[in-house]
Amino acid sequence: MNYNNVYLDSICYELPPVVVTSHEIEQRLAPLYNKLHIQPGQLQALTGIRERRWWLPHTSLSQGAIAAGEKALRQSGIGAADIGALVYTGVCRELYEPATACRVAHGLGVGGDAFIYDISNACLGVLNGIIDIANRIELGQIRAGMVVSCESARELNETVIRRLLAREDMAFFARSVATLTGGSGAVALIVSDGSFPATPKHKLLGAVNRSAPQHHELCCWGVKEVGEDLFEQYMNTDAVAVLNNGIELGKQTWDDFLHSMSWDTDDIARVVCHQVGEAHQKTILRSIGIPVEKDFATYSFLGNIGTVSLPITAAIGAERGLIRAGQKVAFLGIGSGLNCMMLGVEW
Repeated sequence: MNYNNVYLDSICYELPPVVVTSHEIEQRLAPLYNKLHIQPGQLQALTGIRERRWWLPHTSLSQGAIAAGEKALRQSGIGAADIGALVYTGVCRELYEPATACRVAHGLGVGGDAFIYDISNACLGVLNGIIDIANRIELGQIRAGMVVSCESARELNETVIRRLLAREDMAFFARSVATLTGGSGAVALIVSDGSFPATPKHKLLGAVNRSAPQHHELCCWGVKEVGEDLFEQYMNTDAVAVLNNGIELGKQTWDDFLHSMSWDTDDIARVVCHQVGEAHQKTILRSIGIPVEKDFATYSFLGNIGTVSLPITAAIGAERGLIRAGQKVAFLGIGSGLNCMMLGVEW
C-alpha cells in the first residue's frame, strides 16, 4: 500500500492522573511473593516497566477519547464538521452496541454524513484505523477523518491482583506478568488529504501488513461464563510464544516493508514500536538490524497501553525533539492474532 495524498495532521493524547508504580503493585502482592519466595523487584526486572497510569475510578472510555479528540481538532485547525469519518479503535470498548465511536462523535460534535464506527484488532487498532481513513481519502470519499482510542488497565490489573492473592500459584503468576504491564491512556489522530491550512503535516507514504492467524490463541482477553448469568474477565498470555512467533512475523513484515517503501535501513531516522516491554523492544530491534539509538520508548513510565502505545510514543518523541521534520519514520505495530503492520511516514 502506497499513498500520495494522505497526511497525519495531528497526534494528540490524554494521560490519566493516577501513577501506579511496579513497586506499589508488588507491595499489594506481598503475601503471594512471600508464599512463592519471589524477591521484590521482579516485575520491573522482567519487563523494564517502573510505572503505568490508571484513570480515576468510574472514568468512562469515551471521556478520555473525547479529551484527546478535542486536542487533536484544536491542533490541526480542522473543524468537527470537516470530519468525514470517526473511527474508535480501542481494545477496550464501552458496550457491545452501539459503537463507542458514537458517544465520542457526539461529544466532539461530529455527525451528519460522517461515517462513525468501531474497529477492533487488538493492539493494531489505531494503525488499522489510520489505513482505513487513508483509503477513504485516496478514494476521494472524504477529506479528513479522526482515529481515536482509549485504553484502561485499572479494572483488569485490580482483578488479576485479587486472583493472584487468592490462588498463590507460580504458573498463574508467570501467565499474569504480561497483564500487570498494562497501562492506560487515550489518543486521537487527524488524518487528512493535506488541503486544510494548518500546522506542518506528516505525510503517510505507505504501509505493509502481514498476518499469522494460526497463533490466535497465544494471547486472549475476554469474558467467560463462570455460573448461571455470572461472567468474569480473563486474560491468558503465553509470553514466550508471543515473542518468538511475533519476532518471526516482524522480520517477514520488515523485509516486505523495506521493499514496498524502496527504503534501506539507513534511510530510516527513527522507529516507533508498539510498547510491550524491554525484552520485546531489544529482541525485535536486534532481529531487524535497527540500533536501539534509533528507537524511542515509553514503556518504562507508561507501560503497555494497547492500541494507544505506539501513537502516544510518537507524539511524545516529537515533543521532545527526537522525531523531527523531514525524517523518515517507521511505525512498527504488532497485535494478538498474530497481526503485524508497519507504516512509513515522512515527518
